Amino acid sequence: MKLSKMIIACMCFTLLLMNAQCDSDDDLNDDSCGEFVIIDNSFFESAVSGDYTLVGYNLDQDCLTIEVSASGCDGETWSMVLVDSGNVAESSPEQRYLKFVFTNNEACLAVFNQSRSFNLSNIRVEGSNEVVLNIEGFPESINYVYP
Repeated sequence: MKLSKMIIACMCFTLLLMNAQCDSDDDLNDDSCGEFVIIDNSFFESAVSGDYTLVGYNLDQDCLTIEVSASGCDGETWSMVLVDSGNVAESSPEQRYLKFVFTNNEACLAVFNQSRSFNLSNIRVEGSNEVVLNIEGFPESINYVYP
């Protein structure tokens, strides 16, 4: 009887420890904005995007959401990444050069829209609070302002 009480107490203590976590742990794993921008000049230079139509984009703090339209079966296998060249143009404000790389291997004639969000915080320019984003194929540059 005493042994079973001891086992139950150990199990309760273990569950209590597993449930106790800091709020800061949640912040470290906060991917609500999506993937970070990839900074890789080799990838930037060699990347070729598939066909898509830019439906629109929205910049909200560090989060850039891009909506595209393309043909496909359901869009579930589409890959979308945002790649930065790693180069910063010394202007006022500074400028960065990016490519939106869309990959679609679906061979269907239906057309779907899909949005993807990207976290821009890793392409901030030190000592500045604004950078102009020149995304290849986009009709205009995007002013990214941050604290």
